[in-house]
Amino acid sequence: MALDLSELRDSLPEGGLFGGGAWRWSPEPLQLTKSEARDLMSLGHPLARFQQACDTIYRRSASGKLPGWLAELLDEGKPEWLVRIQRAPAAAAQFPRVIRPDLVLTDDGFAMTELDSVPGGIGVTAWLSRAYARAGYGVLGGPDGMIDGFRSLLPEGGTVLVSEESADYRPEMEWLTGQLGGAWDVASAEEYEPDPRAVYRFFELFDWESVPAVKALAHAAAIGDIPVTPPFKPHLEDKLWLALLWSPALRKTWVQSLRGNHLQRLHEIVPFGWVLDPTPLPPHAALPRLDAHSWEEVAAFSQKDRQLVLKVSGFHETAWGSRGVFIGHDLPAAEWSARLQTALDQAGEQPWILQEFREGRRITHPVFRDDGSVEMMQCRARLCPYFFTNDAGSTRFGGCLATLVPADKKKIHGMSDGILVPCVIA
Repeated sequence: MALDLSELRDSLPEGGLFGGGAWRWSPEPLQLTKSEARDLMSLGHPLARFQQACDTIYRRSASGKLPGWLAELLDEGKPEWLVRIQRAPAAAAQFPRVIRPDLVLTDDGFAMTELDSVPGGIGVTAWLSRAYARAGYGVLGGPDGMIDGFRSLLPEGGTVLVSEESADYRPEMEWLTGQLGGAWDVASAEEYEPDPRAVYRFFELFDWESVPAVKALAHAAAIGDIPVTPPFKPHLEDKLWLALLWSPALRKTWVQSLRGNHLQRLHEIVPFGWVLDPTPLPPHAALPRLDAHSWEEVAAFSQKDRQLVLKVSGFHETAWGSRGVFIGHDLPAAEWSARLQTALDQAGEQPWILQEFREGRRITHPVFRDDGSVEMMQCRARLCPYFFTNDAGSTRFGGCLATLVPADKKKIHGMSDGILVPCVIA
């Protein structure tokens, strides 16, 4: 069933699938155990409930039913008009309809590093799923799971709005909409003029100033005149929630907001995290799990003790593609201290979080050399399962993209020496 390199390259659509980008090819998908595949494919429902709980908690804080610090934190750095839009009563039932967690495959299961509401890779995953399925592999989600899932977002057709900031992803979205038919198309977000057709928003909200029609579109979406997904809710695009899930001040709130098994599953896959806040602690207090009384003590941690990841939260140009991510034990002591201080200095304007680092499991996977021969590569894997919610509110699994990078890389993301493949059950 193995594919050859020329077969894969020759079957690429004209113009490729990713603007200016490339990856290495493999003759085989990534094999997961039955248990791993089952756990991965079952994440859609609890993650959808998690997003709904996050929105409810935010709205309760904004209305005074929960402490106001939470909404204030989540609104930091956002323009006032966008805050008003996401608080609009008519927008209460609007949630992202594509859910993609970024999962590091570890020795103990999965570690979720992000929950992406505006994910790239949908078209790439759809194409790879078809290519490997044609070769006889039983890819997770099937050959058309991604395409059928995306169709369910805009069942009557619609427009995918891609901004210049996201232009590298335009080829894959053009290929994807081409598979759906003439009722679906791709358009420039900067040139868009609102019309009644449904919209898939493929631009980050921090980039709103480059889209002239954004306020009109957001208002029409909030009151239900134009169906838009993902909705204009910037707080749901923040990594802050991964740290707030562990906040002692919100422990009771989470228990009241989520089913016990869903909360337990989230605690299993989300590494412990902290919100960076420079406010001094009382003399008798300590930062949970860090055994430290202040961030200055954390800044002075030894390399062994700083198995930690510093991340910009969201609504920022570095908040995607691992550009705003810093691995504590991978940095010199002086740089670690400086990065942490910068994050603390930005509190009140740009939130940052800190998370426990979970190392990816070392695996061996075949990869093509440029001449078409095959070598075995020691690597680590990030898994990106895609879940789609249809008009009836049912969330289903569509497919999974595995990104395999050399084992010496601590950050796992798309890179020229990485491998992109779908997943199968071993």
